[in-house]
Amino acid sequence: MPPTITHVEKHFTANELVRDVIIGMSDGLTVPFALAAGLSGSTASSSIVVTAGLAEVGAGAIAMGLGGYLAAKSDTDHYNREERREKEEIVSVPDTEAAEVAEILGNFGLQPAEYWPVVEALRGRPDDWLEFMMRFELGLEKPDPNRAIKSAFTIAVSYILGGLVPLIPYMVLSHVRVALYVSIGVTLATLFAFGFVKGHYTGTRQFPSAVQTVVVGAVASAAAFGIARAIQES
Repeated sequence: MPPTITHVEKHFTANELVRDVIIGMSDGLTVPFALAAGLSGSTASSSIVVTAGLAEVGAGAIAMGLGGYLAAKSDTDHYNREERREKEEIVSVPDTEAAEVAEILGNFGLQPAEYWPVVEALRGRPDDWLEFMMRFELGLEKPDPNRAIKSAFTIAVSYILGGLVPLIPYMVLSHVRVALYVSIGVTLATLFAFGFVKGHYTGTRQFPSAVQTVVVGAVASAAAFGIARAIQES
């Protein structure tokens, strides 16, 4: 008897979670940094920079979390609306829907003799038929009913964690200019580490992912800093 070989497939399935963390952390690292850096160029003290930075982090976390909630809720509402429409069509025009199933399976290279038994089997299983149409005709996956709350929480917490990084030097150093330089170094190092970890979890090359994250974050921070300074000088 041949030996049994156990095959375990390792697929990363937390794409939505990673996406929310990336959104929150990326914005959290860049926006508060730009604000703190802009204030550092004025006569503001470290305490003022920290106060303004924390206020921005709090407001930004709420805004980002609300945006994540509304986006996820919109996806859920869209899925439910399309599911109701598809369910009605299965009942009202079953032959048309069955022909669509046959067409979908035919696009995978199956011959009529191969896919018609599948079509007939699905017609006798309305729930599976509906799920098939949602996935393969509309390209929609059933969303997690708690997705909106999870997305809002993940984005908001990630924003707070990212936003605190560039502010920590101002919390421990009284000299604003020194705190600015340390904040730049800490923020760039955190962007590199964040990009490296992101590459690991998304299955991309880690070092290029880290470099890309640093470059994008640095450009975004520099642009925001430049806008803040231009407003101050105007």
